[in-house]
Amino acid sequence: MAGTKYAYVRNFELPDPLLPDTFIVLRIDGHAFHRLSEEHQFIKPNDERALQLMDHAARDIMDEFKDIVLAFGESDEYSFLFRRSASVYNRREAKILTTVVSLFTSSYVFHWPKYLPAQPLKYCPSFDGRITLYPSPQSVRDYFSWRQADAHINNLYNTIFWALILQGGQTTTEAHVTLRGTVSSQKHEMLFSRFGINYNEISARFRKGSVLVREPVPKTATENADPPAAEGDKQEGKGASKKKTRIRTTVELYHCDIIGDEFWDARPMLLTE
Repeated sequence: MAGTKYAYVRNFELPDPLLPDTFIVLRIDGHAFHRLSEEHQFIKPNDERALQLMDHAARDIMDEFKDIVLAFGESDEYSFLFRRSASVYNRREAKILTTVVSLFTSSYVFHWPKYLPAQPLKYCPSFDGRITLYPSPQSVRDYFSWRQADAHINNLYNTIFWALILQGGQTTTEAHVTLRGTVSSQKHEMLFSRFGINYNEISARFRKGSVLVREPVPKTATENADPPAAEGDKQEGKGASKKKTRIRTTVELYHCDIIGDEFWDARPMLLTE
């Protein structure tokens, strides 16, 4: 279109760069997933197959975008943390957001038959997304603490809610009434005394969500050994510089606590790059 009389329309395309030197957090949410889970008969209160499908789609995102160092998923949502120095797509908000959301959605649909083979898709699932910028490591940690706390609160409620229905014979309305005004300790007690369920023994996947982390791959003994330098490669004197080597990484899946210090202290690079 360059050089034609129509080229002026490009002037309406406004730049949308994200603020530099800030952490980018992109959160994806399932659109109308209550209906999707009902139509496709997801197991209540948690369908591990559906959660594994979400994990797979999230891993595909991290395989594509090397600037994403951490992802956290629960239910029908996933949050992705880009390193502070990320320059992907020149930090153009619309480009990052639309590409990640569309790739996640297509991966979810593409891999559906692998995880839910007995439940053919009846219609197209969809996800929405948003980007938020965080200025400091502490605000990033607080964000992910908020999401994991949300995962625990929702899962505790759903666990006792569906126990009241599936094992206690209550209707959904009766179950909501039973739980109205109850606090966490009362829900724990109700689960154990009425249904023999110790909440702390439920799968960590359900209680803590999924944590995908870009971890460095340990070097082998062969890789650690310096190769003999050729005559022309010898470096002498003060000005000699070492060749910069790229650190190999792999994406690992955990179901662990990310609210306390231990997780972050073991991975300082997540919040310093």
